[in-house]
Amino acid sequence: MNLGKYLMLSQTEDIYITKNGKVVAKLSNPNQDRVDIAKSLFGGIPDGMTLEEAQKERRNII
Repeated sequence: MNLGKYLMLSQTEDIYITKNGKVVAKLSNPNQDRVDIAKSLFGGIPDGMTLEEAQKERRNII
């Protein structure tokens, strides 16, 4: 019933689906690894800023 809600949440955090108290599936952002790598390279990306915006800002500083 709340699939849309969980799909939106999965963009920012992992969603675990349980059945009878046991985890049976996980919804996650397929690009999360790229975001984590970018955060480590840039020293963190502020909330609400896209990876592309952070890259552009980084180029302007250098």
